[in-house]
Amino acid sequence: MDPTVYVRLRRRTVVPPLSLIRLADVARLVADRELERRLLALPVHRIRPEEGSLLVIDMLQIVRAIREAAPGVAIETYGEPHVLVEVAQGGVVKPRRIVLALAWLLLFFGSGMALINFHADVNMPLVQRRITRLLTGSPDWHPWLFQIPYSLGVGLGMLLFFNRLFRRRPTDEPNPLEVEMFMYQENVNHYVITDEYRKKHEQNRETPDD
Repeated sequence: MDPTVYVRLRRRTVVPPLSLIRLADVARLVADRELERRLLALPVHRIRPEEGSLLVIDMLQIVRAIREAAPGVAIETYGEPHVLVEVAQGGVVKPRRIVLALAWLLLFFGSGMALINFHADVNMPLVQRRITRLLTGSPDWHPWLFQIPYSLGVGLGMLLFFNRLFRRRPTDEPNPLEVEMFMYQENVNHYVITDEYRKKHEQNRETPDD
């Protein structure tokens, strides 16, 4: 009976420039121990400078490499049909702190201006004075009685909405910002993979003419 190799590609991986991508960098295998060790060291692709910082390795490329290295094995594939490879110095994507700081400032002041404009549109000071008069029965009472709890409630509400209180989470549920970031990353990955397949298709069409 032919040995069976079970293959699952990673969704995304990071490698250094000009590196040799091996099967262990882009996939997980389940097979006989000796066969698995040999296949994980199998070279799959050599990074070239002209390929840029993102490239796609699909399952057919992996299957072809395994067939050439071990012709008699049966291959079972699971999961994603491709892996997105990001090329970064040192094989690690470093956080861009300046961009993060600028984005934080933009969001901070933008959300502040949105709150100010909302309060101006609905005439929030007048509303707060009316609520204070209803609660106290005195028109001369300053609306601080309502403004202070309201301001604290806005900040606390934002913390609870984003499911983060200081550095601890009330629950394991992801907050809306993390969900939006995940969806943004998924859309970027989908766009890059589609664009890479388009480029490969165009190259394959041009090859016979050469």
